[in-house]
Amino acid sequence: MSRIGDVKVRIVICEITIATSAGRRTGAYRLGTTLLTHRTHPAFDLVRLCHERWEVEPAYLEIKKSMLGRRVLRSRTWPGIAQEIYALLTAYQVIRIAMADAAQASGTAPDRCSFPIALNTARDQVVQAQGVIADTVIDLVGTIGHAVLGTLMPARRTRLGPRAVKRPLSRYAYKSLRVDRHTYKATISIGILTSDRGS
Repeated sequence: MSRIGDVKVRIVICEITIATSAGRRTGAYRLGTTLLTHRTHPAFDLVRLCHERWEVEPAYLEIKKSMLGRRVLRSRTWPGIAQEIYALLTAYQVIRIAMADAAQASGTAPDRCSFPIALNTARDQVVQAQGVIADTVIDLVGTIGHAVLGTLMPARRTRLGPRAVKRPLSRYAYKSLRVDRHTYKATISIGILTSDRGS
C-alpha cells in the first residue's frame, strides 16, 4: 500500500515474460491501482487485464474512421464543435452498450463483436425506421445484437508487434536500418513478486 498525494493506492509488482520465435524478454513492472482489496481484485487479474486499457485506441479509430468516414467535424464554432463531439460520443456509447448487452446475453467475448456491423445495423434502423418501437415482447439482444452475434469475428490471438517510430522514409530504407517489421505469435507469462526485485 502507498499514497500518491491524498489518494491511497495499492502497488502490484510483477515480472512479465514475453516469448516469441524471435526470442524472449523479461521485465519487472509496477502497477498502481485504487482497487485496494486483494480479495475482490486479485493482483494477477489486474496485471492480466492491464494491457486492455490500451484498447481505447481502436475506439478512437472507430469514431474517426467508421463513424466519421475520416471526415473532419463540420462545425465552425466552439459550441458547435462541442455539440458534435458529444453527439458522436453518445452515439458511440449507445452502440457499444448494445454490443456489450448482446455479448453478455450470449456468453460471447465482447472483443469478438464487430463495431462496423453494429454501426451499419443502427444506421439501417434509423433510415428504414424499422425495429425502433418495441413490441409487447422485448428482445434484450435487439436488432443490433442479433446482427453482431450473427457475424462474430474470430477469437483474438496473442500477437506481438515491435513498436517502431514511424518516419517519413521509404519502405526500402527499413532494410538498411534493419528494423524488424514482423508480427509474432507470443506467449505471455506473468509472475507476481512479493518483493521489489525491479529496483
